[in-house]
Amino acid sequence: MKGALAGLFVVLLTPSIGLAQVFSQRGFIEGRGLVYPQTTPEDDRRVGADVLVRYEPSVRPAPWLSIAGSFDARIDTLGQVERSWRIDWLDRTKLRPALSVRRLSVTLNHGGLNVSLGRQFIRWGRADILNPTDRFAPRDFMDVVTSDFLAVAGVRLTYERKGGTIDLAWVPRFTPSRLPLAGRRWAVARPVTEFVATVDGGAEYPGGSQFGVRWNHTLAGFEYSVSFYDGYNHLPLFDARFKPIPPRIEIVQVFPRIRMYGGDAAWPLRWFTLKGEAGYFTSGDRRADEYGLYVIQAERQVGEWFLVGGYAGEVVTKRRATMGFAPDRGFTRSFVGRASYTIDVNRSVAVQAVVRRNGHGAWLEGEYSQAVGQHWRATVRFDLIRGRPDDFLGAYRRNSHLTATARYSF
Repeated sequence: MKGALAGLFVVLLTPSIGLAQVFSQRGFIEGRGLVYPQTTPEDDRRVGADVLVRYEPSVRPAPWLSIAGSFDARIDTLGQVERSWRIDWLDRTKLRPALSVRRLSVTLNHGGLNVSLGRQFIRWGRADILNPTDRFAPRDFMDVVTSDFLAVAGVRLTYERKGGTIDLAWVPRFTPSRLPLAGRRWAVARPVTEFVATVDGGAEYPGGSQFGVRWNHTLAGFEYSVSFYDGYNHLPLFDARFKPIPPRIEIVQVFPRIRMYGGDAAWPLRWFTLKGEAGYFTSGDRRADEYGLYVIQAERQVGEWFLVGGYAGEVVTKRRATMGFAPDRGFTRSFVGRASYTIDVNRSVAVQAVVRRNGHGAWLEGEYSQAVGQHWRATVRFDLIRGRPDDFLGAYRRNSHLTATARYSF
């Protein structure tokens, strides 16, 4: 797979091979500053900054063939980015790579058939904020509430005919989500002992492949889909292992094999559109829970307003796991909502919130964005996090922060 991606990389950057007139490109340079009003026991830094450069070329040498790529270069002051200038292809590092192939894929299409090979983004589901059926979508959770999707290397086949679409995905190599760094303000709570040292034992990445199928059907005034996934959870459990010499407990990240049975639906009504999405997860691994996640939401467009509100829930049928990192489950049992308003063609505001049903945790995000000319956009966002220390959201209560971003697009 790595050799095939390297070949695509060469073809993509040499558009003179074949028809140069089908080559297109875009990208941006983005600078971001962060301010944290509070310190945490793990981290006393209050200010940080990072710079991201993204270049996205594509070439279409034939009507039935297209090749697209996305390449990142970044640097920061918070120690979240590698200082090694190697090109990363796999997204398995603890730190964000300084140089990476974010996406590189070739797509073939004929009639209603599309086949995509290479490093790509595979997204399922139709709900907002939380998608239980979105199993081929690992994320960069280094800042937890501000996450970005990671691509996976594999093959995707979609076929559409008469209102129905079949979507098949096969991923031969596992890509995990990126976790917050140990010893930093977003660090994940892990098992500790009083008498024996606890150390990081790294991660055990599974070697098997992952497979999924989703069937979507559209009727008059109603759309639904059913989906199945057989693979690994991209979010880890923490396995504590005792080592006698020297005496210590190693905390190892493990990724249990799971199966997901899910579905989603959208029903446009007179006053709003009703959406639902649910997934049930089983596992033969005795360390993994068996549970269901679901989202029910209503959305409506009113003039320049777009409003979304609903509830995200969880039902645990077998509780086995002792500790892990699971933001998808951490955001459940909560009321969720989002409101956005387009002021004019250049300006917009948005607010989204997650509030625990029991009131033990809450996350509120407000954003203002404004375009300046054809290439520049400035965005200011504030994230307010509150709650009890034993709640998933409340554990990050000292991580409220202000973010200012300037982006130049080309």
